[in-house]
This record gives sequence, C-alpha cells and structure tokens, in this order.
Amino acid sequence: MAVLLVLLVFLARQVGALRRRLDGLTRGANGRSLDAVLDAHIDKVYAVAREVDELSARAAVLEGVGRRSIQRIGLVRYNPFEDTGGNQSFALALTDGRGDGFVISSLHSRTGTRVYAKTVSDGRSDGALSAEEREALRLALAAPAPGAADGGRGRERVAGSV
Repeated sequence: MAVLLVLLVFLARQVGALRRRLDGLTRGANGRSLDAVLDAHIDKVYAVAREVDELSARAAVLEGVGRRSIQRIGLVRYNPFEDTGGNQSFALALTDGRGDGFVISSLHSRTGTRVYAKTVSDGRSDGALSAEEREALRLALAAPAPGAADGGRGRERVAGSV
C-alpha cells in the first residue's frame, strides 16, 4: 500500500509537471490560453469576411455607376468660316462605354458663338450631324473605355484633329 501511495504521489507530480509544460506551450499572447487566442482569431476572420462582403457590394455599385459615366471623348477643332482666324469652332462628343451621351458643337464667328447639343444613343445621334460632329463621334466611339485596354488605370483618351 505504501508503494502505491509513493507511486501515486510520483505520478501526481509528473502529471502536474506535464500540465505546467503544456500550459506554457499553449499559452497565447498576454498570457491567455490557446483557446482564447484561437477564439480571437476566429472572430477576426469573421470580421474580415464581413468587410470583404461589404466591399464587394460597394464595388458592384461603383461598377454600375462607372458604366454610365463619360468614358469616351472625341474632339474636332475646325474653322467653318473663311473670315475668322484659327480653329475656334469645335465638335465634342462625350459618351459612356455603351455609346450613350451627347455631341456639343460650337460655331465661332466674328459676330458671336453659337452652341448646339445633340443626344447620342447606342452610338447614333437623334438628329443630323455635321461632318465635324460625325468625326468627333467616330473618334469617341473608337477610343477604348478606361479599364478595358489601359489595364484599368482610368485614363481617358482625347482624340482630336486640328
């Protein structure tokens, strides 16, 4: 019986030493247990997952808005009248990625400047276009939409002729 009692005390000390060693190995930051550290990490992973979901939703909204923004520009400057100097008149086409937008024309003469605007849907105008307006629209529609050919850097190409 005494041998069993000595053996029991010896095993209790061994188990206590092993427990202290295990606690030392599994102790987390700031002396917390491994369970507490893992729980904190899991909470962090869930928080990051929620944030990624929110950012994905915001990105989808921004992509939708971006598709409807002015992305393509075509500019043609010209001199419609012989009595004025320089290419003060212009035709400016502004469209989104689908070819919807408008063409603005400015005719400059000695007596004044007149400005005209015509809508564009799917790359076609609702009214007759002058040669300069057609060229400006052609240049705009030929320009790559930002994010397509330029690797998403968002640069707008301004095409024009003088």
